[in-house]
Amino acid sequence: MRVRNIAIFSAAVLAGALGGSLVGPRPAEAVARELIELQHDVTSLLQGQKDLSTQMTQDHTVMKTLVEQSSETAGKLNGTMSALQKSMQDVTANSGARLDTMSTQVQGLSDNLEEIKSRLGKLNQQLVDLQNTVQSIDAKISGGGGTGATPTASNSGGGMSSQPASSSAPPSGAPAGGGSAPSADTLYSNGLRDITGGNYDLARKEFQDYLKFYGDTDLASNAQFYLGEIAYSQKSYQQAVTEYDRVLTNYPKSFKLAPAHLKKGMALIELGQKTSGVRELRDVVRHFPGTEEERRARAKLKELGVAVTAAG
Repeated sequence: MRVRNIAIFSAAVLAGALGGSLVGPRPAEAVARELIELQHDVTSLLQGQKDLSTQMTQDHTVMKTLVEQSSETAGKLNGTMSALQKSMQDVTANSGARLDTMSTQVQGLSDNLEEIKSRLGKLNQQLVDLQNTVQSIDAKISGGGGTGATPTASNSGGGMSSQPASSSAPPSGAPAGGGSAPSADTLYSNGLRDITGGNYDLARKEFQDYLKFYGDTDLASNAQFYLGEIAYSQKSYQQAVTEYDRVLTNYPKSFKLAPAHLKKGMALIELGQKTSGVRELRDVVRHFPGTEEERRARAKLKELGVAVTAAG
């Protein structure tokens, strides 16, 4: 379009020049020189127009290339961001599973410590009882005239002596006659070992046996709590709620009350019973301040986007 306009303009100039030469007498040499200059100007204009068109074409090509590269870079960046987001989601999910596993292991270590303390207390009591028994025997020997020995039978009737018999009664709840049930310590220790090692089915059987034979011991509530932990780890959340409820109902003085409330709340949330689960978590915050369970309950409530305490 611009080239056509320049051509029309040039033709008009030539026509004007020719008309002027016809109207007024001018020297032929001057007219020819003007025509040559005019033709040169037109040629320069046409060349400039051509150069401009070429430059615009080159610029357009460069711009198109830059736009394509930018689009490709944006696509790659979008793909990278999507992969990074997925990786973050995977890391978050795995972190949650690892935290649950670590929580179970920490609970196991804590219970091991409690078991050791309980055993030490029992040993200390047995030592005290043994010391009292020895002192009692010494007193009897001294009061019997210093014979230096305890009689085993009377001189007249051959009856049994008064020497105390050794205690061999089985643990409370064990089968009569010293049945085949393992000892309480063996069952409990094996259960802790297997639950921390991920052998959940075996650990369940060991804790169930512990409750069957030794359900009135100090560590029975722990065994019941770990049945809930096993069900929770296997995603059997309804069974987990049932097991945690047994801790809360059957062992009201257990130091597993806070963990049982916490894990029951989390299991209810996994079952889609958010209102009941939030109520349990709020109970943990209200009744067990300053504990690890309170911290975890607050974190879960924050994750759910609900207030720590109910409105009103």
